[in-house]
Amino acid sequence: MKKIAIALMPAAGILLSACGIAAFILLFVRDMNVYWFILSPIIFAIYQIPAVVVIWLWKKKRQKSSHDNPGGDG
Repeated sequence: MKKIAIALMPAAGILLSACGIAAFILLFVRDMNVYWFILSPIIFAIYQIPAVVVIWLWKKKRQKSSHDNPGGDG
């Protein structure tokens, strides 16, 4: 079960990233003005934080599993 969860984490990160991009477009691009244009890199980065956290956790768990099983797959 643990390997399945670790294997699904990159897909979850990609899905969260796509949701962050969609939320940014739906909320800010439709009503773009100079203030949103100036703040858009910050807002976009904030919407990508969940995806970055999931990928970071995936890398951490993958490294831990490879240290626990150095001769195995993973």
